[in-house]
Amino acid sequence: MVSGTPVEGACDAIASTTRVEAVAATGLLDTEPEEAFDRLTRLASALLDAPMVFVTLVDERRSYWKSTTGFDAGPPEQRQNHVEESFCQFVVSAGAEQVIPDTRADHRTRGMAAVDALDIGAWVGLPIRSADGEVLGTFCAMDTRRRDWSEQDLEVLRTLAQAAGGEIALRVALRQTQLAYAEAARHAANAEHHAAEAERNARRAEQSAAEATELAETLQQSLLPADAPRIPGMEVAARYRPGGRGAEVLGDFYDVFPVTGGWGVVIGDVCGKGAWAARTTALARSTVRAVGHTEDSPEAVLTALNEVLHVWFSERRSFVTATYATITAREGAGLDVVVVTGGHPPSFVLRADGEVVRLQEGGRALGIRPDARVAREETALFPGDSLVFYTDGITESRVVGGEQFGEDGVARALAELPPGPGAETVADAIASAALEHAGGAVLDDTAVIVVRSPAG
Repeated sequence: MVSGTPVEGACDAIASTTRVEAVAATGLLDTEPEEAFDRLTRLASALLDAPMVFVTLVDERRSYWKSTTGFDAGPPEQRQNHVEESFCQFVVSAGAEQVIPDTRADHRTRGMAAVDALDIGAWVGLPIRSADGEVLGTFCAMDTRRRDWSEQDLEVLRTLAQAAGGEIALRVALRQTQLAYAEAARHAANAEHHAAEAERNARRAEQSAAEATELAETLQQSLLPADAPRIPGMEVAARYRPGGRGAEVLGDFYDVFPVTGGWGVVIGDVCGKGAWAARTTALARSTVRAVGHTEDSPEAVLTALNEVLHVWFSERRSFVTATYATITAREGAGLDVVVVTGGHPPSFVLRADGEVVRLQEGGRALGIRPDARVAREETALFPGDSLVFYTDGITESRVVGGEQFGEDGVARALAELPPGPGAETVADAIASAALEHAGGAVLDDTAVIVVRSPAG
């Protein structure tokens, strides 16, 4: 191929030692295509009607095509080109998304061999980042004609680039976890032959196991909000407790984020645990955020999530339950709320005077069928009222052989509170009551979100 001309300053960013080391740490260079990434590029191609979509990893020398949809890239030794011949250099050097509506007119790409070799008329690339923020490569889409990439196109690609980054972060964390456990096992085995070092090796094994758990928890924290946001005119509190151990994390997810005219709140439960659940969690949470920024209709948000999950699951039998709500300031005082549900447990409203109102449940779990079916309910929070969301880890809490905490348990915990409690108090009450009902055992992930309209 004829080499392109690197943009000014690109070499320093591309050859950055910390960035190149982060790329190498993924362990993905020169590896075969994998369904986890191919599923993302197929999804992007379908949603954008884009003929070609790539996931790339870019080191100091080359752009390696980990996944290609719409282009037969061949074996690993052929799935690459020199970095100066690759459009990905522009994303890596800038550290930001790059949009090129016309490759034959844009000064960066006209004359590059790839334009004619791959018949690229338009190109858009989004950075895929490591957990530490280093640009590992790109999630890029191509069209054979000139194309003005829309904001909706970019939101879809941002969502999927985040999902690809989450997949890579998961792999890095799990690899480190496996190494930590292997180290622990090695020291334990040595202890059998070196009695004098048994105590020291036991401490090392314990430390390695603790480090493995910490790595898994770090991954979990990277895919869940760090803290409930501070929102003027609204109190928000959240509680999350993982039910698994080590790398068994992320069956539940939640998020609170700004939308047009107010805020969006989502809570969901992914079928399963571990690596697959973590991937699905990252995709589900980022999809709701991306679509929620552009869609005013809450039903449209869960419908879009259903479509994404249905393609994502493909032949895998899985599903996600979720509740999504939009919350806007009410004229005068209080908050207007629209709640839509896809197979998720019902939400509750705790009125300031202590009345407990159970909202309707319904809809169908997401990702099972191509068509979504969601339930909708509108309500209002007056000053002092709280809206309560939770996952089935709360309702299914129990001691072995005992009765589940259930929705009635949630209602009882709310009814026992004094009038007008704060959001933090409500969230603590539900999480604590469910844990007490289970005798302190945590068998499944549990999540609670409380949104309160402040009194006076």
